[in-house]
Order: sequence, then structure tokens, then C-alpha cells
Amino acid sequence: MPTVTVIQPTITEEKSKMIRCAAYCRVSSDSEDQINSFMAQLKYYENFLADSETEMLINVYADEGVTGTREDKREDFQRMMSDCRKGKIDRIYTKSISRFARNTKDCLKNIRELKSLGITVFFEKENIDTANMPDEMMITIMGGLAQEESTSISQNMRWSIQKRMQNGEYVLPHAPYGYRMEDKQLVIVEEEAKVIRLIYNHYLNGWGMKKIVNLLNQQTDKMINKKKWSYVAVRYILMNEKYTGNTLWHKTCTTAFPYKAVVNNGYEEKYYVENTHEAIISQEQFDKVQQLILSRTFEVKKCHCPLSQKIYCGECGTMFRIKHINGNTYWECRNHNMSAKNCSIKQIPEQKFYKAFISLRNKLFYNYKHILLPLQTVLQDLKLRRFSGNSNVMEIHKEIAKLKEQTHVLARLKTKRFLDNAKYLEQTSELNAKVNKLQSELKKITHLDDEDETLDQIEMLIDYFEKQCDPISEFDESAFEFLIEKIVVISQNEMEFHIIGDLKLTEKIC
Repeated sequence: MPTVTVIQPTITEEKSKMIRCAAYCRVSSDSEDQINSFMAQLKYYENFLADSETEMLINVYADEGVTGTREDKREDFQRMMSDCRKGKIDRIYTKSISRFARNTKDCLKNIRELKSLGITVFFEKENIDTANMPDEMMITIMGGLAQEESTSISQNMRWSIQKRMQNGEYVLPHAPYGYRMEDKQLVIVEEEAKVIRLIYNHYLNGWGMKKIVNLLNQQTDKMINKKKWSYVAVRYILMNEKYTGNTLWHKTCTTAFPYKAVVNNGYEEKYYVENTHEAIISQEQFDKVQQLILSRTFEVKKCHCPLSQKIYCGECGTMFRIKHINGNTYWECRNHNMSAKNCSIKQIPEQKFYKAFISLRNKLFYNYKHILLPLQTVLQDLKLRRFSGNSNVMEIHKEIAKLKEQTHVLARLKTKRFLDNAKYLEQTSELNAKVNKLQSELKKITHLDDEDETLDQIEMLIDYFEKQCDPISEFDESAFEFLIEKIVVISQNEMEFHIIGDLKLTEKIC
């Protein structure tokens, strides 16, 4: 019988940290003290699990200076939940329930979802660990207390602001473009005021807002702040009464819990105060602009069509325009309309676009499980392979925290007059530029990049079709607005629908 000698292994396998942990921290104000608290939390969690043999901290998610009453306003919280769904996290640490959520409903909803994903949460202040929690009673109680605390704080702040408005003592939190704040008063910045006057004059002379935006962006290099202009920015300037030297307070108000800012169309009192500061444009100019905006908005609404600005020519790339002939509606290539030599694609009846969309939507309804679910799985696998607890995330968070701390040190030095204003602006601008660069790098690593946006849109598509009960027989405008980004007319017999999630599907034109 052979003799067997057992040779013991000499290399021991290093214990791997199997539990991937994340930390979530939040402060609810942009004030310096709260920001320091934010820094303290961030540093604390960086070293929290450094000596653990079973747990590894892979990321810190932190929201600074945002509301805790609504989770949709917390970008990093949403990023954390998204990473949990992608299987990147096993456990979450947070300081308290009030840091995690101040809304009982959202708190319970997120805890239930995390438990269903096999992810546990530990609340340090309350010493609650969902891994050892047989039911949700404690979370419900604590969530209710956090919600009540948030409600009380919010009501006190709203009462204080309203009193200052009634007494005419309210101070704007920031100056609108064209002004700067000096000793709690708005003072005109003449270089910016010239741009305000130019916008008003051009609009009163018949220019559209988009045309004004294009002009401003062409002249950006000649302007003092070199800002990128948008339609929203120009519209805001044209509708802001502050440029007349008067101020309307309480244009927006907050709904009952959960709090949400809405336009104050008669919900609560408004306060109109005259001659609060120097005017840039006259009241007469402002009133004429408001009348013109209303009349143009009415005309646009009368001509609204869901196909507007969504149809493009596959031959020349030109956007299609609407055309009415003998009571019938058509869409045609602008180049072809000028001359058939420019483009061969002819006009197409509007109803054919609607029929093609109905056909496309129903095909997706019947086949989304065979098309979208496999695509979602492939994209998720690719992201998981790329991520694998990237250490760069933690390093970037640390560097951002250091730079922000330096910014707050400079602010304290300026407040105590150890640093003059010019030097303060120079140094903070340099630090802010570094922070912005690091945050851009962070977005490339995290779910905020284009690939993850595509994955999120695929998930939205799946969720949409899972909630649909039947095929459609008539054109559904809301479905069209949600699903379709644009339509490319390839020929007289075929069009290509560009759907959210970077999907392109063709349909016959019949």
C-alpha cells in the first residue's frame, strides 16, 4: 500500500473584505458652520472602516446644502440608490435617520427597497441596524419624528421670511444679472446692464428669444463675464420686474409637506415694493414686453403640434416644416420646398407619421421583454465590470473635501479682514476651478456619465411598458412626447424613430 504524505500549504490566502460598504452624509444648509459639519462627516467616514477585516468602504455619498424633505433634490442620494440597484453596495452607514430622510414615506420606501436587494442600513445616532430589525416599527417612529422636526424648522423659517416681507425688510439672497449686492442693496453693474437693455430693445423690435440668444452667444467673447446664454436666461430677464427698480416678493411658495416650490398663483399673499433699487429699464418698456410675450405665447399654443421640431430629412438633414393644403396637413423638407433639386424627399401627410408611431409603439409593447430586458442586462454587466470599487472615487472625494475646506478658511480670513477682496477672489476662483475639474472627473467614473444615462433610460422604457395594459389604436401624444426624441425620414417609404435610450427603430410609411 502506498504511503501518502500530506504537504501543508505555506501560502495563506489573505482575507478579503467581502462586505462593500458605503456612507451617506448630508447637511441642510449652505452656511459655513454646516459646511464644516459636512467636512467633519466626510473625514469621519473616510477612516470609519479602515481597520475592519470584514468590511470595506468603497464610496462616500454626500449632499451639501440641499433639502432633506425631498429625495429628488439629493443628487448623491439618488446616485447611491442607483448603485445599490446595480449591485455595487452591500451595506450603508449614515449618521441618523434625519440625515437619511425627513419624510417617513420615503424613508420606509427606501428601506424596503434596500432590504429587498439584500442591503442593510445602520443609523448611528439611533443605534438601529436594519440587519437585526424584525419589523419596521422603529423606523416608522423615528422617521415620523424626523419629519415633525423638519416641518417645525421649515414653518419657523417661512414665518420669519414672511414677516420680513410684510415689513419691507426682506433682503434678496443673491443679486440678479445686471446687479451686485452692496450693503444689502442692489447696485447696477453697468457692463451687464448694457446687455439687459440690448435684450429688451431687440425683443421690442420684433426679435424672437432664440434669435437674441444666438446674438448674445456670438458676442460672448466681447462681454465682461463671457457667460453662455440660453433661452431660459433671456426669458427670465424679460420677465423680471426687478429691472424696473421694483420688487415682487413671494412669487413662489411652498406646498404642505412634502415641501415643493410652486409658482404662487394666488395660493398665498405676494408683496410688491416700489423703488427698492435703481432701475435698468423703464416700467413702460417692461409692460410692453409682458404684453408681447403673452401674445406670442398665445400664438404658439394655437399652432402647437407634437411633431414640431422633431422631424428631420434623412437626405439633407434639414428640419421638416408643417404645411396646410386644402384642409389637409403635411410635413415637408424645407430644402425640397425651395427647390426639388436641393432634396428629392417630398411632402408626407401628417397622419402617416401618427400611424407609423402607433405601429412602433405596439411592436415595442408586445416585444419589449425580448428587446429591452436583454439589452439592460448587457449594459449592467458592462458597468459592473468597469466599476469594481474604483479607488479613484475615494481619492477624488478626499481632494474635493480638502479644496472646499481651503475655500472656507479663506472666507474666514476675509471676514476677519486678514485677506483683501481681490486676493480672496483670485484664490477662491483658482480653488473652485480645481473643484469643478475634479467633479467632472468624478462624473466620468460614476453613473452620471453618458453610458449610465442610457442605462437609466432603458430602465425607464421597461418601467413604462410594464405599466401599459393594452396596445393603442389612436395616437397618444403623451406617449409620443415621452418615447420619441426625433424622427428621420429616410425615404418616401421609410422613417427612423430615435427613442430614448439611444435606440433607433425603422417603420414603413403606409
